[in-house]
Amino acid sequence: MAPVETKVKAASAATFIVAVAVAVLNAVTADSSLLGPLPSWLQAPLLALVPTAVTWLAGYQARHTVRDHVDPIQG
Repeated sequence: MAPVETKVKAASAATFIVAVAVAVLNAVTADSSLLGPLPSWLQAPLLALVPTAVTWLAGYQARHTVRDHVDPIQG
């Protein structure tokens, strides 16, 4: 099995860190005061978009893992 690319590792780690941060903030506030100033229709999409944006950014910024090219015809 091929090694996991750096981009995938970075994006996965960033998603995990953001998800833990959101969970900790939610547990610490224990109410809706964290997102209280926002309209309720915006709170759910925002919670979904923040980890998505961080994941995209981490994957975009991480270096590409160089792999040897294998010609499928010649092996």
